[in-house]
Amino acid sequence: MLFNSVEFAIFLLIVYVLYVLTMRRLRAQNAMLLVASYVFYGWWDWRFLGLLLGSTVVDYACARWIDPRVAPPGSVNLAAAPLRRPPTARRRVLLISVFVNLGVLGVFKYYDFFADSLAEALTALGVQASPMTLGVLLPVGISFYTFQTLSYTIDVYRGDLPAHRSFVEFALFVSFFPQLVAGPIVRATDLLPQIARPRTLSLRQTYDGGRLLFWGLFKKLVLADNLALIADRIFEPGATHHGGAVLVGVYAFALQIYCDFSGYTDMARGCSKLLGIELPLNFNLPYLATNPVEFWRRWHITLSTWLRDYLYIPLGGSRRGPRRTAINLMLTMILGGLWHGAAWTFVLWGAYQGTLLVAYKAVQPWWMPIARRLDQRGGRAWRATCTIAFFQLVCLGWLMFRAESVGQVSSLLDRILSPWAYWWIVGAVGAPSGIWIVSGAAVLLLGLQLSRRGGEDGALAGLPVAVRAAAYSVMFIVLAAFGVMIERPFVYFQF
Repeated sequence: MLFNSVEFAIFLLIVYVLYVLTMRRLRAQNAMLLVASYVFYGWWDWRFLGLLLGSTVVDYACARWIDPRVAPPGSVNLAAAPLRRPPTARRRVLLISVFVNLGVLGVFKYYDFFADSLAEALTALGVQASPMTLGVLLPVGISFYTFQTLSYTIDVYRGDLPAHRSFVEFALFVSFFPQLVAGPIVRATDLLPQIARPRTLSLRQTYDGGRLLFWGLFKKLVLADNLALIADRIFEPGATHHGGAVLVGVYAFALQIYCDFSGYTDMARGCSKLLGIELPLNFNLPYLATNPVEFWRRWHITLSTWLRDYLYIPLGGSRRGPRRTAINLMLTMILGGLWHGAAWTFVLWGAYQGTLLVAYKAVQPWWMPIARRLDQRGGRAWRATCTIAFFQLVCLGWLMFRAESVGQVSSLLDRILSPWAYWWIVGAVGAPSGIWIVSGAAVLLLGLQLSRRGGEDGALAGLPVAVRAAAYSVMFIVLAAFGVMIERPFVYFQF
């Protein structure tokens, strides 16, 4: 059930009506949302409901054993009975949760990839090997809800919050349908208190929810899906486009993946606002970043903070010297790349992102004073130059991310770096419609982004009401005229 489908519109309408009817009965309301979330997930493939339920049961039971203390409903206050579990036993139960969650993720997402990779490596060494693969389907959203429920158990173990008493509320936290299949990855400290306490609906919240739904739908149907038509053509296996067309395709994918993923997040947050629940911001104008550290504070914020808090910092963070910091950054980003998908292109993309971070950390001590002086003298022009320059590095990473194989990465880079005269005259002229679509999408997106005061949530916020109404009317006409109405899955559903 896609957010950009008629089925979802009907589903959301039914859920909203039932939600309003159960407004004064919290338990009934949460039970209804839980059933709705399982219906939503089962719409993809009901056979994977067992995995979702199994992960929920394991982490609920492990957390309750690790920390038998409970907080009052709607609170995360730890002022409860003292903890009487031996540290070694608590650690063992935590490991059960970690192994079960990562084991399920490994079997369904990574087993075939590593089995095939091992067989290829052995064949290259002259040893004939036939890999034993499972050939199982990848459950949609498994990477997202696995990280979400795992972070809950780890937080309970650390003492950051008590184990939750209500299984229904905890199950709803894991399966809450707006963010179940593609995030944002929500912490239990943020979402569980909202689930556990009575909620209210306000006119402002309803307006904001509807606005986010519309804005996300616009980004998906008008921008992302039109740009996808260009990117798919360029990255198609066996395609022989010239360098200019390849570069246009890379820029198209850079805009596509942002509009697609942030569009999903906008719609997820919009649905949640309609239900009186706030989800965290996941994007904050990432293509306006001037360096890799700033980029990862703006792009897929909930994943980058998850990797920071549950992987980078436990590895030692930046506390053990420059060399260990570099190793920790590389490990974190490579595993972050692998989280996105079972392919060497994602590993390569993660290693590339890690290299950017390590290089930036290395030059930061002597570069920052120079950058401050240049920023004071050059002002907006200097920042714009840095933004455009860094965007090229981001796009190089997206080429690796989107490519079908490492070999295709090399092939596409060779074409982009071919002699300039041949590249521009033949390559760019070969895809004039693509250039206009990408340029138009970039200008439209940049204009809308720059109109947002205060980040992603401030769409057209500084404009008068009449101007805003006119702008949204034009966007609606554009959506009806140029939106791709074919139901195309969101990019991050494959992860």
